[in-house]
Amino acid sequence: MNSPKPGIAELTVRVVVLGLVLSVIMGAANVYLGLKVGMTVSASIPAAVVAMLVLRGLFRNGTVLEANQVQTAASAGESLAAGIIFTMPAIILIGVWQSFDWLTTTLIAFAGGLLGILFMIPMRRIFVAGEELKLKYPEGVACAAVLQAGEEHQGADSGAAKAVVGGALTGLVFKALVSFAGILKGSLSVAGAAGSRIFYFGGDVSPALIAVGYIVRLNVAVLIFIGGAIGWLVGIPLLEASAEQLADPHEGAFALWSTQIRYVGVGAMVVGGIDSIIKVRHGLKQAIVGIRSRGAADTAALGEDIGSRAIVFWSAVAIAVVAVVYYIFTQSVAITVFTTLAMVVMSFFFTAVASYIVGLVGNSNSPVSGMTITAVLFTGALLLVLGFSGPSGMVATLGVAAIVCCAACTSGDVCNDLKTGQLVGATPRKQQMMQIAGVAAASLVMAPVLQLLHANTPGGIGGRELAAPQASLFASLARGFFGDGHLPWNMVAWGAALGVVILVVDHLLKQKGSSFRAHLMPIAVGVYLPFELATPILAGGLLAHLFSAGDSEELAERKLRRGVLFASGAIAGESLMGIGLAFLASLGIARLSLPVGEGLSTALTLAALGIILWLYYTQIRKGAMKS
Repeated sequence: MNSPKPGIAELTVRVVVLGLVLSVIMGAANVYLGLKVGMTVSASIPAAVVAMLVLRGLFRNGTVLEANQVQTAASAGESLAAGIIFTMPAIILIGVWQSFDWLTTTLIAFAGGLLGILFMIPMRRIFVAGEELKLKYPEGVACAAVLQAGEEHQGADSGAAKAVVGGALTGLVFKALVSFAGILKGSLSVAGAAGSRIFYFGGDVSPALIAVGYIVRLNVAVLIFIGGAIGWLVGIPLLEASAEQLADPHEGAFALWSTQIRYVGVGAMVVGGIDSIIKVRHGLKQAIVGIRSRGAADTAALGEDIGSRAIVFWSAVAIAVVAVVYYIFTQSVAITVFTTLAMVVMSFFFTAVASYIVGLVGNSNSPVSGMTITAVLFTGALLLVLGFSGPSGMVATLGVAAIVCCAACTSGDVCNDLKTGQLVGATPRKQQMMQIAGVAAASLVMAPVLQLLHANTPGGIGGRELAAPQASLFASLARGFFGDGHLPWNMVAWGAALGVVILVVDHLLKQKGSSFRAHLMPIAVGVYLPFELATPILAGGLLAHLFSAGDSEELAERKLRRGVLFASGAIAGESLMGIGLAFLASLGIARLSLPVGEGLSTALTLAALGIILWLYYTQIRKGAMKS
């Protein structure tokens, strides 16, 4: 354990500016990625590398503590994006909003993120600084290793810089050629009919989706593909298609998926959410132990936190803001009081759970979707029992879920960043301040980015391009509780049964000590996503496996780190270009749609796919050779 380092620059003006800029960029990029794929990727390591490059390359005197503060703020934007995109679009999908309310969305984002930080601070000394639980914090430790390596070599090497920039340019150029110039196809697919059945196979050609598979690695990538295969290669052919659907198999396949098959994913996700909470209940017990033992900790050794009075005051302010938002939503004092109390209890509960789980398996593997599903089910069921119904019941339920999700996402990120800070000798209080600043900056861009994408992407949020699986799930649950209830409940039931079977399979794999696990949530998300997304994610997972098979975890991380930087750049480049094109569309600047024939466009797309895979291969190979 490293004590805070006195006399070393840490929280400076340049750090605050760079950190807030990266918080906004990472937040915006992950809004796009999360709506498209149903998951976000950690911003800590890419932000740490960028910070070292700027501070050591441009200013030539940056410290490791300054770089740590930059990544702390940047990761706040990414975590807040996850909390918002999993929940707030659901209010659009249930029809209560026609467009995103900027003030309400911003207040929920900031208040939820702030509560996640403040509720987590009293738990730091047991979860992060304490030795009793022996939590590993794999992502926090990896980020600390990147920062320390940069310090030892007087800055990040030029190869790391080229990887990030090269990935960003790859994603940016490809997205522009697909969605603006119209030269390349965004996906390649084939569909046909046999009798009354439709068969479909396809895949997106996307540097960002390959990057997702590379970052989450082969096990998760395979599970997402298995989910897609269950829905598209098995489920759709089992359903009898109408004459209209058979006339156009491509559109027919999507019609069957959107009206029937995707609800199999809903049932499986509900089972996965409940199972996640059962498995992580130990986290609340450890949080209570941590709070009780806080006073015995040695402040000089473990570092100083934000003061308890400030925590209580700002928590009260955030709760009051949320209560006002709930009243605006529902126009009911009774619902406001109930939902505010439920929000506080569940936010604290899931802050503890998320903090504990991040220490066990890392921030990217935290079951936030499962926690939010539980919040939706608990709040919706209680409101229903108390006699509430209609739109007010739906928005009250989703309002609680939004705060809980933001708090859980942000608290896990805080834990991860504080572990990195502990390893490099940072001051906890300064990191907590930077995390709050990062949440504040990122909360300002959530609503504008969401509205841009919803209004200027074909099909909007919930459509084919931006499926928003978690938000669509929560919208479906809210309608099931308080709406017309016209959901394909038979498909939901089949999904629940499938979820139970997968849990049994995973239990058997665990008992046998298998390195491959059948985690339910990635499979359920795969069922719920368009199949085109699963194939490039699988390709990315296979690329990572190709260079790390048989290696220890530590060696694999070293080999694949340069590829992670390239992949992170590709995600940022493609996502930001997607947002930029939505902005151009809002100004009336439409895509060029250059006159490229079907055959030539397909050939160029295949060539582009080959180039993308070659670029990934070269970056990963260079990283493997250096390790």
